[in-house]
Amino acid sequence: MTELGVQIVKLEPMRVASFRAYGKAPERDAWEKARAWAESRGLLDNMKEHPVFGFNNPSPTKGQAEYGYEFWIRIESDMQVDDIKTIEFPGGTYAVTTCKVIGDPRGTVFDVWQMLLKWVEASPHRWRRTHELERIVNPGASERDLVLELYLPIEED
Repeated sequence: MTELGVQIVKLEPMRVASFRAYGKAPERDAWEKARAWAESRGLLDNMKEHPVFGFNNPSPTKGQAEYGYEFWIRIESDMQVDDIKTIEFPGGTYAVTTCKVIGDPRGTVFDVWQMLLKWVEASPHRWRRTHELERIVNPGASERDLVLELYLPIEED
């Protein structure tokens, strides 16, 4: 089995633009909305200043083919965005690992999420029950080469 490589990361509070879709493959639809809006403003040119996070919203449920997915893009606190929903994200502490969307030697993205949860359960940290985040590391990559950082919320120390 490949090493999980977990880091503890503190995300600072930030203002984000929010883009959501619902369906059988909502990640693509939500990403297209987010990408079109962000590219036209040059936000994807600097992923350090404008990281992109995503998460299930609402999460998949057993027996239901459709679910939701939401993307957040960090924006400046004074940026004017009349046409887009914005959220004040309070930040927090997370256990973070990286995985490939396709072809990760540890399994699927779901498998790596389960490994990260088990890592937290075996560590001195406690899972903070709020939604998890997925950060796109290389947003211009093909789906085959796409890499995510998985952020599992943990209690503050």
